[in-house]
Amino acid sequence: MNLRRRKKGSAELHSGALNDILFILLLFFLIVSSLANPNVIKLMLPKAKSNTKAKQTVVVSIDAHQQFFVGTNKVNFEQLKETLVPKLSPNEVDPTIVINAEETVPIGVVVSVMQIARELGAKTVLGTANPQSAAAKK
Repeated sequence: MNLRRRKKGSAELHSGALNDILFILLLFFLIVSSLANPNVIKLMLPKAKSNTKAKQTVVVSIDAHQQFFVGTNKVNFEQLKETLVPKLSPNEVDPTIVINAEETVPIGVVVSVMQIARELGAKTVLGTANPQSAAAKK
């Protein structure tokens, strides 16, 4: 009786693709680590005492009777431009006029306020109702 065991084949691991995978992972981690901290040079920047980029906002409201209000002050349409000029100083960054108009106000009236704002160099934003509160009214 032959009690010797036959020689079994040795297990082999093909590592040809392993080198490519490791190289790609290495490149990936090098690129990601350089993007994670792009500011390699640490600088001590000066601090300001006030915010110089504060947005200035003026609210113009138009009710159903086409009466104009700047803030809470009632203003005639002819006086609207003269009232807005001191409130929108040219030194401010991005002066903005928020227009709150009721649904029944004709769009031409709103556009006329937008034209005045453009002449003064201000951006305009049309205020709308909150979608959740509008759905609750129905």
